[in-house]
Amino acid sequence: MSTAAQSQQQHKVVSEEQWIAARKELLAAEKEFTRQRDAISAKRRELPWVKIEKKYVFDGPSGKVPLAEMFRDKSQLVIYHFMLGPGWEQGCPSCSYLGDHFDGSLVHLNARDIAFSAVSRAPMPQIATFKQRMGWRFPWVSSFSNSFNFDYRVSFTKEQMAQGKVDYNYTMQPFPSEEAPGLSVFYKNVAGEIFHTYSSYGRGLDILVGAYNFMDVAPKGRDEAGLAHTMAWVRHHDRYDNGYTVDANAPYTPPKLASSGDSCCHEK
Repeated sequence: MSTAAQSQQQHKVVSEEQWIAARKELLAAEKEFTRQRDAISAKRRELPWVKIEKKYVFDGPSGKVPLAEMFRDKSQLVIYHFMLGPGWEQGCPSCSYLGDHFDGSLVHLNARDIAFSAVSRAPMPQIATFKQRMGWRFPWVSSFSNSFNFDYRVSFTKEQMAQGKVDYNYTMQPFPSEEAPGLSVFYKNVAGEIFHTYSSYGRGLDILVGAYNFMDVAPKGRDEAGLAHTMAWVRHHDRYDNGYTVDANAPYTPPKLASSGDSCCHEK
């Protein structure tokens, strides 16, 4: 039994009046957290920008797609760095967990002058096959023919991996895969100049996962503390079935090539 399940069985039970008092105390902390989050969001918008000098061109479903065209008619572009490397059998289960949240947001983002796209280093035919399997509609292009993934520190060379640490999430650290998750944001002005405004990685991507927000208000929470690695429970949405179980001691499994089985995970 998980630690969260044991805690739930032993949980304190009180009267309605006592519960209301405790809830009001928590509400004060929640409101303070909301104010802190608003303040951090303001600081995020105040970050300086970096002008993009490289002419990135991606491979899309219908041909070449320059970075400028990914904005379509919007001035803002959000890119999710999706872990799907060249030759992988399938996309990262944890990135796919995030990907399940994207489609429903597109119409709302477009209404607020924001374009969205996923980017992976896998070639476009590989992306198209996995996207069709998952039933997703969001834009998704390949950076296989450019340095975009390496420049935004979500892909690492074999030489970098051999050193034992890579530059990820603004620090040198061990990372178990040549591909990593992330989010990058860009702005295009009326002159057509493009600027990098923000990037986030690791746990900074939590805010994108609506399902986690539901879990956070449930009695057991995310119930991940006893797992050998974060998100070890996550499966592709077409891989959950009646026999679904989680081995809490299962180690991280590196991504497999197309001839092998399951792929990777999203680490802290």
